[in-house]
Amino acid sequence: MIWLIAFLCCFLFYGIIPTILIRKTGFRIYRKGTQSGMIALTFDDGPDPYYTPRLLDILKKHQVKATFFIVGTKAKKYPDIVKRIHEEGHEIGMHNYRHISNWFVFPPFLQRGLRKSAEAIEQITGQRPIYYRPPWGHFNVCTLLLQKKYQTIMWTNILGDWKVHVGVIELFQRLKNSLKDGAIIVLHDSGDTFGADKNAPENMLAALELLLKEEGARKMKWVTISDMMNAQTKKQISSV
Repeated sequence: MIWLIAFLCCFLFYGIIPTILIRKTGFRIYRKGTQSGMIALTFDDGPDPYYTPRLLDILKKHQVKATFFIVGTKAKKYPDIVKRIHEEGHEIGMHNYRHISNWFVFPPFLQRGLRKSAEAIEQITGQRPIYYRPPWGHFNVCTLLLQKKYQTIMWTNILGDWKVHVGVIELFQRLKNSLKDGAIIVLHDSGDTFGADKNAPENMLAALELLLKEEGARKMKWVTISDMMNAQTKKQISSV
């Protein structure tokens, strides 16, 4: 019993408390833009050989730029898709080397995994990623140090699109309700991670296609995370 209590206390202080504190205070994370009319679409858990190319087709059709937070092992497995993401003007960030919660990753493994992810992406695209999003938005005490090296990106809206039961129409409505200035929206172009439904990205693609056909969505400026942050910096400089 004593060992169990000790384990739970360590787990609490290693992962859960840092996650609560960072999310609550916004310490060293970026989670919302300030420029009116700008929205950042972001996609986690890919690339996926079936869904990601179809997603890229939709984004290209509607002239929308996005940011992809990709898993390192998948980048190495599907380099051609990663290369296409980059060549079509989208931005690439990291989503751990394997899709594992940071609550269960020890500091040396997390640091090594991010280094391997960054190297894999750089080898494919020629550009080293500077943005990071932890799986499930989980932090640990080590991520506080890593946040000095990589800009951590969170979100304003996460829509539950990894579950099939949400459905196309409900997801479409959630997307419409998310269209607010400076929004950072999370969607998922893979359904093979823990807790996700394998076919869920099918609904995401259909809902996104419906959204981008809407007049209101066409009036928005869909930007990468870098574009959103740069616009904010320029605004701050011009106001000085």
